[in-house]
Amino acid sequence: MPGPQSGPMETFETLVRAEFAAKNTYLNTASTGLLPARAVDAMRVGVESVAAGQPQDMFADVEAARAAFARLVGVPDRRVAAGASVAVYSGLIAASLPEGAEVLTAEADFTSVVNPFHVRSDLKVRTVPLERIPESVRPGTALVAVSAAQSADGRIVDLPALREAAREHGARTYLDASQATGWLPVEADAYDYVSSVAFKWLVCPRGVAFLVVPEDLGGLNPIFAGWVAGEHPWDSCYGPVEELAHSARRFDESPSLFSYAGARHSLELIEELGVDAVHAHDLALADRFRAGLAGLGQEPVPAPGSAIVSVPGLGHRQPELSRAGIEVSDRAGNLRAAFHLYNTAADVDRLLDVLSG
Repeated sequence: MPGPQSGPMETFETLVRAEFAAKNTYLNTASTGLLPARAVDAMRVGVESVAAGQPQDMFADVEAARAAFARLVGVPDRRVAAGASVAVYSGLIAASLPEGAEVLTAEADFTSVVNPFHVRSDLKVRTVPLERIPESVRPGTALVAVSAAQSADGRIVDLPALREAAREHGARTYLDASQATGWLPVEADAYDYVSSVAFKWLVCPRGVAFLVVPEDLGGLNPIFAGWVAGEHPWDSCYGPVEELAHSARRFDESPSLFSYAGARHSLELIEELGVDAVHAHDLALADRFRAGLAGLGQEPVPAPGSAIVSVPGLGHRQPELSRAGIEVSDRAGNLRAAFHLYNTAADVDRLLDVLSG
């Protein structure tokens, strides 16, 4: 006789237990996500195939990863470029702006998002506090470049207000979703450009990043296009590329194939779990930590709805926590804890227990 049907929560927990086996209390996904077993196995097979002189087709893994990321952010895969670095894609967008264009950025945003705009001395880069981003868009603002969630403390930009202000003033939007994709639902179609590394909340190996562009390719000039950017890559290996890809693939970087061999499986796992389920799981843990901090007389940086919790004045305790088997980050004197799909309530309670000592 068949047993009772497993519910969504049981399925979630079963999948996670089968894929992750951290030997410590790992609360540092905002720095690096843990790799699932399926990704590790796929990378091992890829490496061994090359060692044996029989390389498997890891370019197929690039296309599978591109398609999976596209599904996760709700766009066709023809609008997704595959590469390795947000800084490269920020630089691509910066290089495509006309001289004198105004770029609006947030104070202390992640360097890879903002620095490429500062490198161009002929651009007008204006920086305001994150909370003032939407109200600071004005006539003449060409681009708003901002992280969906701040790396340092998890604060989330007011995305609906940002979109409305950009529409009102005719500004393009560039959203770095590196600290969001994988736990925060992201509708990439709502912005002109969306970039994201995948080695954090998407639990992929390092060396994987994506850029979403508009259907019309957003006026970007493929200044670093190599052979992989050709419509027919294997016919584009020598001399200038005669025909660039008609899709966002014209903005591809030559891929780190072993990383993509694992990434396709990591992204498939996120799809299986469902971003909405991960979102609910992560926020429940982050809120549990916030409530526990109140009991310790500590107040985190206000970041409602974020899976990242940053506590002022406690960053110096990071080495002590690491010795106790708890991995967090010290960011500008703040203790930063990041709660993801492989974490549990027991992990939160362990962190609180050590902090109370």
